[in-house]
Amino acid sequence: MELQAFDMVRMQCAYDGDVDYDLSGSGVPSVSLKEVMGSDDAVRTLLEVEQGYPPTNGSPELRSAIAAMYERASADHILVTNGASEANFMAAWRLFEKGDEVVIIVPNYPQTWNLAESWGMEVRPLPLKEELGWQFDPEDLKAAVTRRTKAVHVCNPNNPTGAIMASEQRKALIDAVKDSGAWLLADEVYVGAELGDSRTQSLWGHHEKTLITNGLCKAYGMPGLRIGWLVGTPETLREITCYHDYLTLTHSMLSDHIARKVLEPERRERILAKNQEVVRMSCRVFVDWNEAHGSALAHRSPEAGAMCFVRHPPGLNSSDLSERLRKERSVLVVPGDQLGMDGYMRIGTALPKEYLMSGLDKIDDLMRTLKASDPERKIDFDCSR
Repeated sequence: MELQAFDMVRMQCAYDGDVDYDLSGSGVPSVSLKEVMGSDDAVRTLLEVEQGYPPTNGSPELRSAIAAMYERASADHILVTNGASEANFMAAWRLFEKGDEVVIIVPNYPQTWNLAESWGMEVRPLPLKEELGWQFDPEDLKAAVTRRTKAVHVCNPNNPTGAIMASEQRKALIDAVKDSGAWLLADEVYVGAELGDSRTQSLWGHHEKTLITNGLCKAYGMPGLRIGWLVGTPETLREITCYHDYLTLTHSMLSDHIARKVLEPERRERILAKNQEVVRMSCRVFVDWNEAHGSALAHRSPEAGAMCFVRHPPGLNSSDLSERLRKERSVLVVPGDQLGMDGYMRIGTALPKEYLMSGLDKIDDLMRTLKASDPERKIDFDCSR
C-alpha cells in the first residue's frame, strides 16, 4: 500500500528553519515546563519519575482527568495516544476500508482525507462556505450523506478557517449520522483556543458511533509532550487498542506525568486563559494590519485558533503563490490547496507582534509587486468581491 504524501507537513518540515518569517503554524506559542509545573522545585520532581512503561492506554489518573472534560465519560472512554495525529490515524485505520464512502468537510486538516484516498475510499466533500461564515449548508450535508456513508469527519473549531460549528449545523450533523448509521469523527484540538468567552461544546455524547480526537498540541501549546487522546465507547476503544499495540504501543511515562499536572482543573484553565489572550491579541494585530494596508487579501475573522484563512486574488494558484513568497520574500505560509481549497492561504498569527507584522509586510510587498507587473489586469486584485 502506498500512502499519499502529506504535502503540508513535508513543506513545513522542509522549510520552517530556512525562512526569515515562518507564518505556517496554527498553534499558540509553546510553553515551558516551568510554566506548566509552576516552580523550579516542581520541575525537579520530574527527576524522580521512573522511566518504565506507562499503561498502554494511559495512566488511570490521566484518563480520569481527560474524561472529566466530557459529559458522561469515564476513564474507560479514553485512550491516550502519541499526539492527536496518532489518534486521527488509529480512528481512520479502525473504520476505513477499501470501497467505503466517507464525507469530509473542506477546507480541513488533510490527514484523514489523504488516508481515506490512500486506502481506496470514496471521499465526498462537504464544503464550508465563506458567505455562510465558514459553515456548511445543511442541504449539502443531506445530499452528501447516504446509507453507504461509513463516516463523517469534521474539525471543530475548524482548521484552517477558525470557525465554530453553529447550532443549526450541529443539529443537522448529529441527525445525519444517526439517520444514516454513519460514524462521527470529530477533531477537536482547537477547543480551548476560542477568541470569545464561550468554550466550544464537544460533539461527544449525542451518537453512540462517535470518536473524538484531541490533545495538548494546539490550544495548550504543548506539542512536544506528544499527548493526544481518543474519546469513544469502551468497546470501540478496546478494538482500537489492538491497532495501538502494533503502532506505538504507548506514550512516555514522563509525558503522562506532566499531562496529569496540565489537566488539573485550576491549572488547565489558567493555561488556556493565558493562551486565549495571546490568540485574541494576535488576531487583532492581523486585522488592524490588514485594514491599514489595504492589502489584496480578504478574510473573515476566526472564532478560534491561532490562524487566519485569507482569500488571495483569483487567478493565482495558492501553492504557486506560497512558493513565490518563500523564495522571493522568505515567508512560509500554508497554501489553501493543501487544505482542500485553492484561492486561500493559512497564516499563523500567534507570533510576536513585530515578527508577525514584518512577515505580513513581506506578503503585502509581493502582492503589490504582482499587481504592478499585471498592467493588463489579468488578475483581479480586489478580493472584497
